Amino acid sequence: MSRASEGERETRGPRAVGFREAFGYWVRLGFISFGGPAGQIAIMQRDLVERKKWISQARFVHALSYCMLLPGPEAQQLAIYIGWLLHGAWGGIVAGVFFVLPSVFILWGLSVVYAMYGGVAAVAAVFAGLKPAVLALVAAAVLKIGSRALRPRGLALLSAAAFLAIFFLRVPFPWIVLGAGIVGFVSGRIWPAAFAPKPGAVDSEESDPASEQSRVRIQTARRSWRRPVRILLVGLLLWLVPLLVLGLRWGWSSILVLQYRFFTQAAFVTFGGAYAVLAYVTQAAVQSYHWITQVQAIDGMGLAETTPGPLVMVLQFVGFMTGWNEPGGMSRLAAASLGAVVTTYVTFLPCFLYVFLGAPYVESMRGNRGITSALSGIAAAVVGVILNLAVVFGVTVLVPAGPGSALDTFALVLAAASFAALVAFDLDAAWIVLAGGVLGLLRTLLGW
Repeated sequence: MSRASEGERETRGPRAVGFREAFGYWVRLGFISFGGPAGQIAIMQRDLVERKKWISQARFVHALSYCMLLPGPEAQQLAIYIGWLLHGAWGGIVAGVFFVLPSVFILWGLSVVYAMYGGVAAVAAVFAGLKPAVLALVAAAVLKIGSRALRPRGLALLSAAAFLAIFFLRVPFPWIVLGAGIVGFVSGRIWPAAFAPKPGAVDSEESDPASEQSRVRIQTARRSWRRPVRILLVGLLLWLVPLLVLGLRWGWSSILVLQYRFFTQAAFVTFGGAYAVLAYVTQAAVQSYHWITQVQAIDGMGLAETTPGPLVMVLQFVGFMTGWNEPGGMSRLAAASLGAVVTTYVTFLPCFLYVFLGAPYVESMRGNRGITSALSGIAAAVVGVILNLAVVFGVTVLVPAGPGSALDTFALVLAAASFAALVAFDLDAAWIVLAGGVLGLLRTLLGW
């Protein structure tokens, strides 16, 4: 390319991302987003930052830091955030909906099989090949995100402290994030050389397609007091109308209304990811309401781990089995399906509210030194948390019978080969995940 051509491209700025192109990616992501939050963040990091370059690394980490503060599935909220940056409200809606839609139908089908036939061991075995491939994606993401988020050196210490706190001391995730934000804010002021991000660590606005497409939108949103009011009213309407329909049709004391209210509450108070949500919901659904059994709760987590989408999809299984166990005059399948829809709807609805309300203001804070230092501290802690997820996930995949038992050689070889393919050959994550699934299927069929 000539110097004139390069200069012309710099003058024009980065290529705008078309809505149709983004739509296709979000649909595709919904089918390959295995591995829980760590795996999903790894896939978006690789696709959107490294390969497509739709969003800069600094902006990606900044958005992730905010999403980690929110209750609910942080990976889906990150997708909504990036979708909003690129194409406004409709971009966020498409990204958030299609992030979970494939898993809704897949998990519904598995739930039907489970409820009717008592298990889905064969299905779980087919998906087992995906886990080593996702483990490789997570490991690659830790390296890539860490190389950017852990500069300067003080942030690396903060990341290590976060890992030790969550892995060895079992410190609750929200406290780790809060503590990292405080440490980052204070340390960035009293020891900026070791903790405050350097000017060059923030990517240039001119090099970031997300900046180009969202600049005017962010400025307009910040100036408008009507916008947050409108979002709150629309959110309230979207929540209230289904509740009125359920109450008027099946009664205000029906199991469906009780589910609607309970899972709405869970969506607003459960921080710390799917495992924290499951602990909270299991205590209520098993011990207080007696909707499902403890065995069913554990089986639901296993099913959610073998499907794409966030692990919090386990709540859809809880809603399904609640309707199956207590049909309330309907057929079991109809009651279970309606319970699954109700649970899933109220679980993910608040995610859009959080992002649409907060994203413009979070974006405007990117130039604020104190806020940037705080979010840099959170980003460093996020690397430690993802490393923890990678270690826990790695132990589960490579030593499935538990620590001290035999190593799964097949999983180890597949994970190593996937990592090499990602790092050395820069293969697309979709092909890595697909290959893992095919090999897992062959292993099951051939009895390797």
